Amino acid sequence: MFKRTTLFQAALLGLALCSVPKALAVQAFGNQYTPVAPVSAGQAQVVYYRAATMGAQNGAAHVYVDREFHTGLTPGGFTTFCVAPGMHTLGAYLNDAPHYNGKNTDVYSANLEGGKTYFLKAGEGVSSAPQAIKREDAEREMVGSRQQIQALSRASGVQACNYQAAPPAAAPFKDYALSGDVLFKFGKSGYSDISVQGRKAIRDLVSQLKTEHTALEHVEVIGHTDPFGSVSSNQALGLKRAQTVRRLLIDGGLQASTIEASSAGSSEPVSGSCSGSRAEQIACYAQDRRVVVRIDVRR
Repeated sequence: MFKRTTLFQAALLGLALCSVPKALAVQAFGNQYTPVAPVSAGQAQVVYYRAATMGAQNGAAHVYVDREFHTGLTPGGFTTFCVAPGMHTLGAYLNDAPHYNGKNTDVYSANLEGGKTYFLKAGEGVSSAPQAIKREDAEREMVGSRQQIQALSRASGVQACNYQAAPPAAAPFKDYALSGDVLFKFGKSGYSDISVQGRKAIRDLVSQLKTEHTALEHVEVIGHTDPFGSVSSNQALGLKRAQTVRRLLIDGGLQASTIEASSAGSSEPVSGSCSGSRAEQIACYAQDRRVVVRIDVRR
């Protein structure tokens, strides 16, 4: 008899859990809000929140997605979810038991575009439409808000969000590399050591810089060497080559006050480990011998 009673009680409990949502008596919050990532073009993301203001009403605002219960928002709570792009109803109803207006009333509908994120603020009226809020304004108001986690969504249209990696930040500079072997003979660095091909390469670079950049407010010329020799001698050789290229850039019409010279020596190789005879190693390390003209694109 005891076992039968227990099973019967469990069945009644299961039916209760599957019934229409009741007013939420317990606040259950998760993590604080952090800016959400973008989603794929096959989804639209919604951040639905309820502000924790002095005028906030008691009780939960039940959120319905396409007339199906999703969650209940108490003041200071938010929910984030994704749906397929297209028309959706997204009502929020304050203390709507026992009528559960969201199941048969469309307070708010919108055509949600794929790849976009929408911020909706629940109203404080019994059946008021939510407000569409700009992201920067919503996130300012959501500082300290916590994720509402006390109810399982019953909205069949709600999907797990397919978040996309944020695009890499643009590099703050652009590099133009000049081959050291085109500019100088092996081991050379002076103004008179620049080859005919090297002078032409620098003239062509000056023309390119003037075409691609409307303003050249800061230019750094960096000399790089191969690993032959000591660290100090390579540092000095790299600097002399950078100073020579800087002089030629000025000869070409760039402002001297915007250009500085520096050396990386042999500390930033681009080749692998080379072996063989000295001549073979010199040829192998050729790509390390270079002068980089770096343009600061932030200015």
